[in-house]
Amino acid sequence: MQEYSSSASSTLPQLPKAPTGIEGLDEITEGGLPLGRPTLICGSAGCGKTLMGIEFLVRGITEFGEPGVLMAFEETAEELAANVASLGFDLKDLQARKMLRVDHVHVDRSEIEETGEYDLEGLFIRLGYAIDSIGAKRVVLDTIESLFSGFPNESVLRSEIRRLFRWLKDKGVTTIITAERGDGTLTRQGLEEYVSDCVILLDNRVIDQITTRRLRVVKYRGSTHGTNEYPYLITGEGISVLPVTSLRLEHQVSNEIVSSGVPALDEMFGRRGFYEGSSVLITGTAGTAKTTLAAAFAEKICKDGKRCLFFAFEESPQQLIRNMASVGIDLESHVREGRLRIEASRPTLNGLEQHLVTLHRLVKEFRPDAVVIDPITNLITVGNLSEVRSMLTRLIDFLKVSGITAYFTALVNGGMGRAEMTEEGVSSLVDTWISVRDLEGVGERNRGLSILKSRGMAHSNQVREFIVTDKGIELLDVVLGPTGIVTGASRLTQQLEEHAQALAAQQEAERRDRELERRRRMLEANIANLRTEFESVEEELRQISTHEQTRHEALLSGKQRITAANPPAIKTPSAGETGK
Repeated sequence: MQEYSSSASSTLPQLPKAPTGIEGLDEITEGGLPLGRPTLICGSAGCGKTLMGIEFLVRGITEFGEPGVLMAFEETAEELAANVASLGFDLKDLQARKMLRVDHVHVDRSEIEETGEYDLEGLFIRLGYAIDSIGAKRVVLDTIESLFSGFPNESVLRSEIRRLFRWLKDKGVTTIITAERGDGTLTRQGLEEYVSDCVILLDNRVIDQITTRRLRVVKYRGSTHGTNEYPYLITGEGISVLPVTSLRLEHQVSNEIVSSGVPALDEMFGRRGFYEGSSVLITGTAGTAKTTLAAAFAEKICKDGKRCLFFAFEESPQQLIRNMASVGIDLESHVREGRLRIEASRPTLNGLEQHLVTLHRLVKEFRPDAVVIDPITNLITVGNLSEVRSMLTRLIDFLKVSGITAYFTALVNGGMGRAEMTEEGVSSLVDTWISVRDLEGVGERNRGLSILKSRGMAHSNQVREFIVTDKGIELLDVVLGPTGIVTGASRLTQQLEEHAQALAAQQEAERRDRELERRRRMLEANIANLRTEFESVEEELRQISTHEQTRHEALLSGKQRITAANPPAIKTPSAGETGK
């Protein structure tokens, strides 16, 4: 049965849709509005119903080549053209090119009562002519309340509404009909939402003096769609819908590494820096040099010939440049060269969604390689925690999909049980999390840095003390004392003690060397004395031996002289002996 269902769903035709071209809306509706069917857009005053209808027509013409008809019952063609000109929509040019037809229908109930019975037959003829004259594929009726104000009979009213929607379907045009929101119902008449194939509700609410517009797809016949409320904005380029769930985790990743701007900090990572396109979060209490770390990162990005977009919510650009120059970080030159752009404003200037749209716009204009937001904590002042988390989730996803390295700073409350838990709850969303905090000693306050996590690479587990000098941030070597890592004055004391111990050890070694040298000299002296004594005995023995040899030779010579002086007598034989 399951196999049959899957095969059937793959072979059955899907509902054809007409893309709106409105950023985010096509994602929520999974392709656009139902093709050739009417869609109802309802809401209170000021929520942008007319603008959404006009943008649907303009995008259809400019992006999809589909002519459109705008039939207005409240504003004239000149008024509508003037209202949307600030958004870059040139309705007069589109009309001159025969791609747009704007028709203003004036409906006055008093006049209707005087002329007698009233129905929509004349409207059908007029609208049909406008559609056929330019071959329109899209139609917008704005607003339906003005059209039906002449129907005192409710039964006739409902019948004409159904007839209008059926006529539009039979005509095969993709239609947007705007309607005012009723009391307890989506529309004033309470019928339009039932006969429409798609209903979109726009809401304009004020919470804590902050205006937020929300969009919700109430129903969509024949298609799945996003069911949540989605914030949307009216910007200088039209309507922008920012759905939370529109971006899936399917972005590409990079193996390239970018530096943190602090060489010693890079050494604490297995790959000597961050992955390009990843998100980095620096959390810490006030005064722990979060902004300085962020500025060092931005400077390094610019030094490498890349572009960085810096959002400052606490300092003006001039103040940030001046303060960073005092610690050896030169931002001004990179601003002049166009590689660094600093956007500074108070978070309360705009709502959360406006901040997000502003970032989207600046990213498209500036095309940065890295984005720094300092700090994200200030966004809480313009929204509750869930809204801030939602906004930051979309922001992180957007930057990851764009391959942009994101660098955030966040202020944490030092009195919390776990100071590294950010109030925005985004620590689980980022790839690298660095904590900077106070290391309090005896009568002093020092700064410490540690890496809490870094996805995809090994990293140091040490808490490193660092100082801010006139040459930037310097990480100090780890010094271990009897009770663990020591910092500040204790570090100096420990270093002095170690130096004293090393000096004492050196002196002891030198003393041993001197004693060894003394003993060596004594032994050498003893050896020299023994050698002298031996030589004396040897000389004496040699002299004795020489004397004995001389005496022996003298005796032998004397014997030889005596023998030579007295030769032995020769005995002569006698006669008798001879005869024998």
